[in-house]
Amino acid sequence: MAETEPKHKRKILIAMDESQHSEDAFEFYMKNVHRPDDHVTLLYVPEYHAIVQSPMAMTDVAVVSEMMREEGERIKNVVSHLSKKLKDIGGSVKSIGGKPGDVIVSVAKEAEVSLIVMGSRGMGTIRRTFVGSVSDYVMHHSHIPVLVCKHPDVHK
Repeated sequence: MAETEPKHKRKILIAMDESQHSEDAFEFYMKNVHRPDDHVTLLYVPEYHAIVQSPMAMTDVAVVSEMMREEGERIKNVVSHLSKKLKDIGGSVKSIGGKPGDVIVSVAKEAEVSLIVMGSRGMGTIRRTFVGSVSDYVMHHSHIPVLVCKHPDVHK
């Protein structure tokens, strides 16, 4: 019997940050999971490191303004880099601020994706307990399958 139902594109969400772990996850997806008709969304949840970590941020409005401008430029460069990754396969890039785990879960649900792909930073048990792990959070709060890619050289 011939298949009469039209094939639907899979929607894939790949959580990206500025780490090699997310680059490895993207490469793993491309080599092992990707289908030509997939719609890939790269999701970047920026973290404002310089502003949060600077003691000057609380004392000088001009310093805060300059830091915000620099962070905005950094985020723009990351989004541009991610867009280039999709040049040959198509797809989209989203950049949404917030807590990474919350944002990944909510965007995946809203977009009705089929799969979430993300890297693992390889934190040890103690650090993960105190700091928390985005991949742990997503696995436990998402009702969508999650593929956590671990780089074999880092996770021994």
